[in-house]
Amino acid sequence: MVDSTHGTSPQQASAVPSPSSSQPDQTFYTWSTFFSILSGQASNAERQKYFDARDILREESDCKRCEKHRDYLFKYSPTVNFMRSEVSKLGGDLNSSNVQCKRCDTQQSGGFDLNYGILLCANQFRNRGHVEDTMAHEMVHAWDYLRFKVDNNNLRHQACTEIRAATLSGECRFIREFFTRNQWKITQQLQECVRRRATLSVMARPNCKDEAHATRMVNEVWDSCFSDTRPFDEIYR
Repeated sequence: MVDSTHGTSPQQASAVPSPSSSQPDQTFYTWSTFFSILSGQASNAERQKYFDARDILREESDCKRCEKHRDYLFKYSPTVNFMRSEVSKLGGDLNSSNVQCKRCDTQQSGGFDLNYGILLCANQFRNRGHVEDTMAHEMVHAWDYLRFKVDNNNLRHQACTEIRAATLSGECRFIREFFTRNQWKITQQLQECVRRRATLSVMARPNCKDEAHATRMVNEVWDSCFSDTRPFDEIYR
């Protein structure tokens, strides 16, 4: 995601992760495997099986916690309520019926689809602040799609909405970068974070060739999209 990246093709319905129907392999969800992971002795396959089993077994509680955070943020978050109002002005309606918490099989924290709404990946969240950043990110995408008629097949469009969502959601503020992603640079920290996350998101698009292609798309729209703070007056998170 990486730090549960929002943008692994979040706008494309085919790329929005869905819950798996497979049964958990509980032979890997043990204290032995857990301590092997802590000590660095577990293989990547063992690590993945452990976390897959954990997510399946904790799915119900993860979703309930996610829904509790979502409902709280709809009531009390200034950012979420502002974006909800701005989306409404464009004819959209974001509510608990189309902002849904599900277990995801990929390392992303959320996704957006114009026809279905916002997906919150319940098994990826650290805390309510993480849910708030994700909701804000996806709400920026929703606003962009309604305001600018974003083309899913146009990588420049995709790069622009990813730049704006990373900039305005608060996910790239210094404290988040410092404590959760071990990014300790101070100079140009915001810009570097936004570039990194936007590039990762564009790379996940089916029509993106490679990292160099994604980087070029981000660079081509950077000046206009990074400076565009609509519907906010300025970057404040």
